[in-house]
Amino acid sequence: MSDSQSQHIAKSLVPDYIRELQVYQAGKPIDELAREKGLTRISKLASNENPLGPSPFAIREMTNGLWELHRYPDMHAYKLKTALSELYSLKRENIVLGNGSEGIMAYISRAFIRPGDEVLTSENTFIGFYILSRSVGAKLKTVPLTADYKYDVMAMAENITDKTKVIYIANPNNPTGTYITKAEFDSLMEHVPEHVLVILDEAYFEFAKDREDYPDSMDYRYDNVITLRTFSKAYGLSGIRVGYGFGNEHLISNLNKVKLPFEPNLIAQLGAVGALEDTPHLERTLKNNNELYDVTFKYLEEKGFKPIPSLTNFITIKTGTEEASNDLFNLLLEEGVIIRPLRANEMPDFVRVSIGTKDEMNHFFEAMDKILPNYDKKHGRV
Repeated sequence: MSDSQSQHIAKSLVPDYIRELQVYQAGKPIDELAREKGLTRISKLASNENPLGPSPFAIREMTNGLWELHRYPDMHAYKLKTALSELYSLKRENIVLGNGSEGIMAYISRAFIRPGDEVLTSENTFIGFYILSRSVGAKLKTVPLTADYKYDVMAMAENITDKTKVIYIANPNNPTGTYITKAEFDSLMEHVPEHVLVILDEAYFEFAKDREDYPDSMDYRYDNVITLRTFSKAYGLSGIRVGYGFGNEHLISNLNKVKLPFEPNLIAQLGAVGALEDTPHLERTLKNNNELYDVTFKYLEEKGFKPIPSLTNFITIKTGTEEASNDLFNLLLEEGVIIRPLRANEMPDFVRVSIGTKDEMNHFFEAMDKILPNYDKKHGRV
């Protein structure tokens, strides 16, 4: 069969809204860079992972679970749901689990969104949601960020129509690190009809929860709000992909009808239970992040950049042009430092830097000091 015949068959089978999707691009893997450049010192500051790694408690639980790999996992995830219900004072019926928070977004798309439904969110937010909503044929409607790179909640409220089915808010937002306040959230919800589903993506909740004006969704009990959180960031379990969501039991029961059985897998469930038990590890993670965030933000300002204040474990930097972003990314790669250009987020003149360990951030500073003289001359920063 020729390639043109294969393309014709695919075109006849695949809906237009699937063919037009862009594949999600992850941060460059460490092994890939090592192969390409022959480097031995590599600092990955691209994917907002926990640089301290997983909790020893999580490793213990996962290791013990290896002897049970011939068994299917508990489909109802009793231990993990019980731990979460006790932590957040919820019933197990209010909890849904998935293969990362993106997995739960996929359940939401499958259960509640039909082709042609209108989905409202912001520009320059988590691109995984764009992909998932478009994958079910939804009409994606976005409003611009404010001048200080925040969700424009009033513009979102003004754009709610009779066709609006779902509103998506990442709080704090990825990739800007900004957040909407309690007052802003309250104001938005005054304009949201009861039949419109609001997704609050709180992937970076642990980094934001102590900010006085941050609207922890557990302080609210809206029947049309689903909260999403994850073990991939502060808990250091990106590699096993486990996320969780909270909502009223009628919404959650319908999500459970469309989710894959036995997800999350056995090891993911055990690792998450162990991670929840290890409060000191979480505290060390937040301490490391807070200290090195301040150092990194100050360094970037001293070097003439304009970093966006963030309530997360990353900092986004305005470079001025897409060429400048690509140059900064590629020059740092040569030094073994991986950051994230943001063209996929429709922010080509920005890059994002995750907060790593002290050694990793020193590597970043050293690499920047080395490349900036020529970079600054080329891009008119001197």
